Amino acid sequence: MRFARMTFALESGLFQLPETGTIAVFGPESADDLMALPADRVLAVTAFFPEYTALAAQGFKVATDPGLGHAAAMVCLPRAKAQAHAMLQAATRCVVPGCLIIVDGAKTDGVEPLWRELKGRVAATEAIAKAHGRIFAFPAGNELDEWAAQETVVEGGFITRPGVFSADAPDKASVLLAAALPARMPGYTVDLGAGWGFLARAVLERAGVKRVDLVEADAVALDCARKNVSDPRAQFVWGDATQFRADGYADHVVCNPPFHRGRTADPALGLAFLTTASRILSPHGQLWLVANRTLPYVATAKALFREVVEIGTDPSFRVIHATHPHRPRP
Repeated sequence: MRFARMTFALESGLFQLPETGTIAVFGPESADDLMALPADRVLAVTAFFPEYTALAAQGFKVATDPGLGHAAAMVCLPRAKAQAHAMLQAATRCVVPGCLIIVDGAKTDGVEPLWRELKGRVAATEAIAKAHGRIFAFPAGNELDEWAAQETVVEGGFITRPGVFSADAPDKASVLLAAALPARMPGYTVDLGAGWGFLARAVLERAGVKRVDLVEADAVALDCARKNVSDPRAQFVWGDATQFRADGYADHVVCNPPFHRGRTADPALGLAFLTTASRILSPHGQLWLVANRTLPYVATAKALFREVVEIGTDPSFRVIHATHPHRPRP
């Protein structure tokens, strides 16, 4: 839908792409059809590891940081307003002043209020409404400098940034899981989907911990985790938790798995985290998991582990302790 709007905008003459130079595209998804753009001049900008690798596999140049000097930029709007603001400011910074900034978003991404907000700040083109969204453009200047991404310090002294999961406060599910962890967690722990480091710091406060691997797909969240977890026993891994290979077998896995893939609810993603946990744990390893009570994780846990016990709960979430994985080893 996004690049159908782009094609229509180009064909209708709403704006013209530059004939030379790189076009930085912020926040594309691998399912997007980028062929509306000159593919050999596209730089896909994403901090999300699965999209980064998928776009690279399609032959696009990909980066987590766009650098400077591009001929144009396109922002594929995220839903979080603060993140959208930060992406737009980053887009104006990465191009030559006066170059084209294209903005595309669905109504569900908040494109309508953003369009109204930008009209009061920049010399935007008229917007084309199509396929439940809008696309428009404006010349890059310094009007959005105040929208630059800023670090926020939340409860507990943790640093977050716009767009990361639970940017305003520690996630309630993670708080519930941290409170349920035992006083001793000897050996090697893997935090699957570590975010900005709340659970990893809680693990490192337990006795006997020798090492904690923080595995996180969002490079921005992982950068925050590096600032939040300064313990030398921590190792930081930018990668896909469903494909993670531990350094030997882990003694513990802690996990507050996501259940959205992009904008779409996908409980299978969380189930894949459980499968990874069973694969990387030692025969006597232990999984400490928190999940929404409505998600079908208990049955899968029982298929992957010999013992599964609920050890904590509140009206929204349950904490599961699973031991002795019996999934066949590869």
